Amino acid sequence: MSLDAARLDRLASLAATLAGSWGARARGLTSSGQERAVLRLFGVNGVDAAGRPLAGEVVSRYVGRDPGQLGRGIALPFAMGLLEYDLAPQRLALDVASGAVDLGLEAELLREPGRRLLAEAEATRLAAAAVARIDANRTARTELLALFGDPGRPWIATTLVEPVVDEALGEARRRVGEGLDLLRVEVPLGRELTDRLRAAGVEWPAWPSTEPGWPKAAGQDDNEPAPTGSQRGLARIRRALDEAAADRRGYVRLASAAPALMAAEQSIVAGFERIDVVDADVMAEIVAGSVDPDRAITDHVFAHRLLRRAGGTLLLGAGPLVVGPDLASGVPSNAASRSGRALALQLIGVALARGDGLPPHQILLGALPLWLTDEPHPATRAAAEVALRRALLPEHPLTFEEPVTTPHFAAAWPFVLAGVLPAAEPAAMVLRRPTDGSMLAGVRASRAASGVAAQLAAAYEGRGLSGDAAAHAGAVAEAAIHTLERLDGAGWRSVLGDAPGGGERLRLGGDAVVERTEAFDVLGPSLARAG
Repeated sequence: MSLDAARLDRLASLAATLAGSWGARARGLTSSGQERAVLRLFGVNGVDAAGRPLAGEVVSRYVGRDPGQLGRGIALPFAMGLLEYDLAPQRLALDVASGAVDLGLEAELLREPGRRLLAEAEATRLAAAAVARIDANRTARTELLALFGDPGRPWIATTLVEPVVDEALGEARRRVGEGLDLLRVEVPLGRELTDRLRAAGVEWPAWPSTEPGWPKAAGQDDNEPAPTGSQRGLARIRRALDEAAADRRGYVRLASAAPALMAAEQSIVAGFERIDVVDADVMAEIVAGSVDPDRAITDHVFAHRLLRRAGGTLLLGAGPLVVGPDLASGVPSNAASRSGRALALQLIGVALARGDGLPPHQILLGALPLWLTDEPHPATRAAAEVALRRALLPEHPLTFEEPVTTPHFAAAWPFVLAGVLPAAEPAAMVLRRPTDGSMLAGVRASRAASGVAAQLAAAYEGRGLSGDAAAHAGAVAEAAIHTLERLDGAGWRSVLGDAPGGGERLRLGGDAVVERTEAFDVLGPSLARAG
């Protein structure tokens, strides 16, 4: 039984329309995260003398209590300060953070046409140097792939668990020795997010500026411990993986998982440190991370531009778990409804990235919702989920992430994976959960499953869905269409639900995204040039 083509066309059209509208709006906005990313682009990193993230402190000092300052952007006032004081970007940032320099005064100088032209030229020069660094890393990736060889797909991957880079280096080398092709690193939560969570009453540790393993303060030794997911930590992991790749004669990819409110900054880090895959799902950030939709989409639109230039790959999950409508109605939804909502939001995430210029081969997609193994008849449902994504998004490589679940349900996952891999071509990655001991057996099992799947794909070419799998696929598609129609008509409240007692739920970061009032695009000239 084939999938209903008219229904799938309707689904794709709805997602593209919403993404086009939201993406266009986001391109006219800026955010505190985006302005921090601009400073990182200029070379500002680490923390200030008080242990606060330096780029964030500079943006906070500049904006103060006036959101209009944020809309005017920080690129030109900062460039003006560089020229006025003849300082390097890091030194000027430290002076701004300490209160010695007021960028508001530099912004006033931009009213003079001659000074503005000089500031634009300086900002463009800094951006061009940063993009040249990103281009060099893209070229290095291409050359190392040719030199070491590219492991066949699907890549077998896992997440590093050691939080401090000194210990993570040893863990990374062990994993490469066990045959892993890609290692994923989770980036620590940023200062903005932790502050916002605590302000909202969510218990969270204070920013550990004096604790070992956190970003380097002014004058701190480069050999001081760093978090594995910090820029310094990622740079060291990148070097270690290149050394291991040379030993095993096969390139090893590095992935980073960006937390909420950090997508824009992480795109800069990814370009500077040759991160191959960026796990940054805008829809999950909105639904699971409680981030304001405008803020999340604005940051991710910025990130997509850099990721496209860097030649890196974006990883989008199979869609977040949406329970807002269930909470509103008081009636739990069925499996097809939950999967349909997830598929709808995944399609929007894909359309946003495609609208920002990322080609299909640079967008990896989760094939199965993480909760699917816990549902009745998981193999039947998995076959339907894969078939839907193959029909809707045929050019995009699929990924399979091993879920965190009970031992009983976890035992079924490898068999579900092996069963649906034949229909998943092209499959890009199998992400296994990390373990305390060796992963050698899991790597071998995953490779065996992919090898058998390749043989079966050739043997059973042309099979379609039938029975319960076809029924599940149809119900998922209907639920996805319903979700997108509600989003189009009623907005985000139809997905996110209301706060207890009515009214909008708290959305993080909504007060730090504003209309852009400055026409100068600091990245425009550099990204327009061929890399």
